[in-house]
Amino acid sequence: MDSPEVTFTLAYLVFAVCFVFTPTEFHSAGLTVQNLLSGWLGSEDAAFVSYHLRRTSATLLCHSLLPLGYYVGMCFAASEKQLYSLGQAPEAWRLFLLLAVTLPTIASILIYYWSCDQWARHPLARTLALYALPQSGWRAVASSVNTEFRRIDKFATGAPGARVIVTDTWVMKVTTYRVHVAQQQDVHLTVTESQQHELSPDSNLPVQLLTIHVASASPGVQAFDIRRNDGPALQRGLGSVAPAQQTPPCAG
Repeated sequence: MDSPEVTFTLAYLVFAVCFVFTPTEFHSAGLTVQNLLSGWLGSEDAAFVSYHLRRTSATLLCHSLLPLGYYVGMCFAASEKQLYSLGQAPEAWRLFLLLAVTLPTIASILIYYWSCDQWARHPLARTLALYALPQSGWRAVASSVNTEFRRIDKFATGAPGARVIVTDTWVMKVTTYRVHVAQQQDVHLTVTESQQHELSPDSNLPVQLLTIHVASASPGVQAFDIRRNDGPALQRGLGSVAPAQQTPPCAG
């Protein structure tokens, strides 16, 4: 492999990893899906559920385009391979191109399926529908979530791609591709792991790492785990939820 290929491959690999996992530097530079598509996504504060319906879909599509972006870049970085001509490109690269085109195609089909019936088929909307009253729908529940998210007394912690949000009624975990939602009155919390570390690399103060398993009594609501390094603050945020079972802390 020639030097331009190696240079581009390494640079693109670093970019792709940072674009997916978005370190602080990328957040500061605005190189995130949320920032690049902010005009289409709207405001999280104004419409939390609608924002994340779009954000999770846009994130899935953007990330699925990364292999295709690498192939296009290699057309210029390794022009001698004639990758822009399918008939003359090496077989391995043709197979890679097939994969690079298949991923966004599948993502687009999935997103189209989610968006049908005004996003009613999206995983977040389907979870909210489980909490809807018989005479209402998931949008009524979404309205309740939106209202509580706008309140200043909610508890929220974590980076944009790994946030934990606790309102008067809801416990939510925001991840890159999904938003987990559970109603407080239905959840059972279990501290599955508790680690005490003497020093935090950020503050040089003792830190507690908690892993809390959130399981809902409502059928169909998927359980999820919350792992945070601000244990006491998280416990205060979850203070209104039913008491959790706690395992003995592990030494850090």
